Amino acid sequence: MSRRTEMLELAILGLLHDSPMHGYELRKQLHLVMGTVRTLSYGTLYPRLRELVHHGWIHAMEDTSLRRPGSTIPAGRRNRITYELTAEGKERFGRLLEQAGPAAWEDGTFDVHFAFFGRTNSDVRLRILEGRRSRLEERLATIRDSGSPGGDAYTAELHRHGLESAEREVRWLAGLIESERSAHFRTAPSRLDNITDHKE
Repeated sequence: MSRRTEMLELAILGLLHDSPMHGYELRKQLHLVMGTVRTLSYGTLYPRLRELVHHGWIHAMEDTSLRRPGSTIPAGRRNRITYELTAEGKERFGRLLEQAGPAAWEDGTFDVHFAFFGRTNSDVRLRILEGRRSRLEERLATIRDSGSPGGDAYTAELHRHGLESAEREVRWLAGLIESERSAHFRTAPSRLDNITDHKE
């Protein structure tokens, strides 16, 4: 299973953990969790949903409201399908949340794990945060060691932006790690409301 496929699975199961959703709403919520930069087409989403149904992790329910007496179904329109997490799906989601290896703190996967930190064990959260910080510190060292880039002003500006972005995220992660270590998140979850998005 590719990393992107696994992250899509985690995001789907996590979003359905709260409440059932139909495909259109699920796709909108997935864009919020996975990032709008990674465009998710229905051609990618629905095959994955069918696989999750096949594994027994989600259940697909057909909305029959349009078939009630007196209602009409527009030509060519199919009934809407709503997806719901099963008990086995909740177990699968829990196992995915416990994964705290390098794949959990890479670009493109860290954000998805972070989106479900509210349901993740504190020790796992801390390992993922520390791993992400370590990866960003390695990136910072590489950027600094490379020195000032050659080329025009745009190349230099891109180098500066990469350096500042990495430094900003390292500071953000340091604050989160400190809070986790002091158990502040476990006693005051509202602390998340005061965290500035590290990508701003």
